[in-house]
Amino acid sequence: MESPYKGKTGLKRLWNACHYSAAGLAAAYRHEDAFRQETHLAVVLIPLALILPATGIGRALMIGSVLLVLIVELLNSAIEAAVDRISLDDHLLAKRAKDIGSAAVLISLFNVAVVWALVLLG
Repeated sequence: MESPYKGKTGLKRLWNACHYSAAGLAAAYRHEDAFRQETHLAVVLIPLALILPATGIGRALMIGSVLLVLIVELLNSAIEAAVDRISLDDHLLAKRAKDIGSAAVLISLFNVAVVWALVLLG
């Protein structure tokens, strides 16, 4: 069955999308410890990127790498929620999906370290 909201267009669709996004961010912050911790890290690192000596492109890369962590964490949390919705039983494929999502978050965190090091030391 297709969502009844799929037929919305124009400003109504945009308005609904903004509300769904805000609800998703609020739910992730409320229910996901990792997202909350990474948000706190972003609150520190993003202003820091603006005051450290770097070019405009360097600052953009530094901030973009931090935002990428939040994006990947949101996707990982969505995968985990969907897997848990299907079943809380131990299953090899459920574990694999969750582990792969976690690995994506880890790589995005490594990316922050590499980008920041290259911008600031390179």
